[in-house]
Amino acid sequence: MSKITIIGSGNIGLSLAKGLVKSGQYTAAEIMLTRRYLANLQEEAALGFQVHDNNTQAVIGAEIVVLAILPQQLRKVLEEVKDTVHAGQIIVSVVSGVSCADIKQVLGDDKLVVRAMPNTAIAIGQSMTCIATDYAADTEIKKVEQLFEAVGAVVVIQEDLMTSATALCACGIAFFLRAIRAASQGGVEIGFHAHDALKMAVQTAKGAADLLLQTQNHPEGEIDKVTSPKGCTIAGLNEMEHHGFSSAFIKGIKLSAEKAGGLYNE
Repeated sequence: MSKITIIGSGNIGLSLAKGLVKSGQYTAAEIMLTRRYLANLQEEAALGFQVHDNNTQAVIGAEIVVLAILPQQLRKVLEEVKDTVHAGQIIVSVVSGVSCADIKQVLGDDKLVVRAMPNTAIAIGQSMTCIATDYAADTEIKKVEQLFEAVGAVVVIQEDLMTSATALCACGIAFFLRAIRAASQGGVEIGFHAHDALKMAVQTAKGAADLLLQTQNHPEGEIDKVTSPKGCTIAGLNEMEHHGFSSAFIKGIKLSAEKAGGLYNE
C-alpha cells in the first residue's frame, strides 16, 4: 500500500514524485507510480518507488490519488478505478480542461476531487501550480497545496478560472520561451554568436523575473527605471509595440484559454 498513488508517470507525474521525496514530505517507498508498461519505470523502481501496471490495484489504500494523464485517457482510467477509490481519498486531477463535476460523474458525487494545473518547470522544482476544487474542505486543499509547494509556487483559484490558468501558466511556459528565443535571435542579428546570445537572453529574462519576485514591484515600475528620455530602451519598446508585441501576446493567451476549455470533450 502507498500513501500517494500517481496514475500516469509521464513528465508531470515523475517530477511531482521526485519533488515530494526531495522535499522530505514522502519517502520513495510511500509513493506508487503506475504505467501501462512497467519496463518504463525500472529506473524509478531502482530508486525505491513502488510501481504497478494495474491502476485498479494501485489506488487501494492510498490517501491521495493523482491523475496525471492526458484528457483523452481519462475516461478509460476513471472507469478502471471507480470501484476501488473510496470517499476518504483525495483525488487530485492534473488533467487539462476537465472539471471536478466531470470526474465525479464517473467516480460518484461522494468523492473528493481537487484540480491542479502545474507547468513543465515542475521538472526543476519551479512550477507555477494553480489549484481549484468544487466542495473540498480547507484541510484537503491545504494537503494538495503542500504537495505542489514541494515543486514550486501555488495559487488557489476558483474552478471556473482553471482553463485560464492552463493558458497563462502551462501554455505560458512556451510563450516566454519563444520570447527568449526571439531575443537571442535579435542578439545574433546585432553581432553575437548564437550560444552567447542565448545565454545573455536567458539570464536577462531570469533577472527580470527575479526582480519582480523579490521586489514585488510592478513591471512598469522596473521598465521606467531603464527607459530614459530619447533613449534606446524606449525606442526598442515602442518599435515592438508598433508591431503588436503586447497585443499578440494577449491574443495568444486568450486563444489558448479557449482551446484548453474544449480538450476533454473533443
